[in-house]
Amino acid sequence: MKFTKMQGIGNDYVYVNCFQETVENPSEAAKKVSDRHFGIGSDGLILIKPSEKADFEMEMYNADGSQGAMCGNGIRCVAKYVYDYGLTDKTRISVDTKSGIKYLDLTVKNGRVALVKVNMGKPEFHTENIPMKHRKEKVIREPLAVKQQVYEVTAVSMGNPHAVVFMEDVKGLDIKEIGPYFEKHEAFPEGVNTEFVRVLDEKTVEMRVWERGSGETLACGTGACAVAAACVMNGYTEEEVTVKLLGGDLKIFWDRKEDTIYMTGPAEVVFDGTIEL
Repeated sequence: MKFTKMQGIGNDYVYVNCFQETVENPSEAAKKVSDRHFGIGSDGLILIKPSEKADFEMEMYNADGSQGAMCGNGIRCVAKYVYDYGLTDKTRISVDTKSGIKYLDLTVKNGRVALVKVNMGKPEFHTENIPMKHRKEKVIREPLAVKQQVYEVTAVSMGNPHAVVFMEDVKGLDIKEIGPYFEKHEAFPEGVNTEFVRVLDEKTVEMRVWERGSGETLACGTGACAVAAACVMNGYTEEEVTVKLLGGDLKIFWDRKEDTIYMTGPAEVVFDGTIEL
């Protein structure tokens, strides 16, 4: 199988051009290629496929083989791949995902995509649509007991579920200890991505993320969007915010008039290769 390894601020995936390749069992393939000792090493597998509804379809799998709905950093790399590898010459494309069709604007420099702006859609705060089991219709800084400790959580979906937790110190957080308890918490029937956030000022925050199915990653695009929405809902930041992740920065803008979140960030090719499955 031919593949391309790509990364968006450290969130790395193995990409397969399914216009040319066929992946018989993508769940098992994801587990194999993601292994950082015996495989290629990645946060998961993303298939770039033909679509009847959009320019392309993105099908993504986490490192544990589970299928994901949407990945903000991953979809930016899809945009770079289809342009740089000659599948399109358009600088505005649509990509079908399990959480709907996303629209992307490509910034091209010297014939290569340097930045991608993604229309990530509207943030969803209604608990039944996240989904989250809770007595309240919306969870904005509500207490949640996790492993004998109470955290204040803001719940939001960006096509996938997120629990945003504000705290004073994210650098010193033992995320490997607490992350799995959030991920599999009974309040989230489909699991949850958890963002631990420190507000630096009204335009800047820093975050670490524990992603369901992958553990701690260097970046999470949908997570950064969820964090920006949660910051605005809690009155911590303006509608445009720079989110600092371990792998780099993302610029997030929540257009309240449109009720649409836009994410802008880089995408890079790491290397091309082949692997036997």
